[in-house]
Amino acid sequence: MAEIAIFEVGPRDGLQNEEMFIDTDIKIELINRLSETGLKKIEVTSFVSPKWVPQMSDAREVMAAINRADNVTYAALTPNQTGMEAAIEAKADEVAIFAAASESFSQKNINCSIEESLHRFEPVLKIAGDRNIPVRGYVSCATHCPYEGKISPEKTAQLSSELLEMGCYEISLGDTIGKATPDDIKELLGEIFQDRSADIFALHCHDTFGRALSNITAGLEMGIRTFDSSVAGLGGCPYAKGASGNVATEAVVQLLHERGHETGIDLDKIRNVAQFISEIVRHKN
Repeated sequence: MAEIAIFEVGPRDGLQNEEMFIDTDIKIELINRLSETGLKKIEVTSFVSPKWVPQMSDAREVMAAINRADNVTYAALTPNQTGMEAAIEAKADEVAIFAAASESFSQKNINCSIEESLHRFEPVLKIAGDRNIPVRGYVSCATHCPYEGKISPEKTAQLSSELLEMGCYEISLGDTIGKATPDDIKELLGEIFQDRSADIFALHCHDTFGRALSNITAGLEMGIRTFDSSVAGLGGCPYAKGASGNVATEAVVQLLHERGHETGIDLDKIRNVAQFISEIVRHKN
């Protein structure tokens, strides 16, 4: 079977919603430990205003101090040109931008409309193109919104196409509040894959209602080969009430291995990292 790629988002998406500030040294150790598990891509931090996400206020320090493995890509979230310039200075290997398929969520999350958010990304993609830095696009609320309910697959497909046309190499489709069912995932991907190939899409599942692994299985059946996950199931969204957490990396790896897929990840090592960070943030693992 084809190898499945796991995009580890724990250090950024996993920790950003923690009320307790996680020491910079702990973040660095977490990333260093993750680098030794066989993961190929790790989202390290985000270059956003500390006013909005205090947990990421040490982004520069973290990026400067991690031990970079040769075979690992270290990514950062960059919402605008200022963030992009900071990410370049910090030597991020790739960056990510994020938009929402819901107008209400876009306003709540980044204080602008979907169209305005795309305009904000133009300089980011221009700079990235000039410097040959890969840009990944996130689409939040790909199936459901905490304010608008069900989102039409056509709307998500359209936004995904716009981000790809702007220059994103991959789109991560986020079930931000974890309400999607396997049927919802198949409906969404069926719409998107009418015009686009499966190999430029990823799934970002939240386990709010315990359906993340079932949704990942649905994605596998539809041809998705990249999945976002967060070690120990850390994370959520500060602007999405009820989004209790990302799916745990160790659970995804176990599922994939049981189904005969290769990931290149050592399951015992990722479980040890999960135990380490769970004890720090005082969550049950």
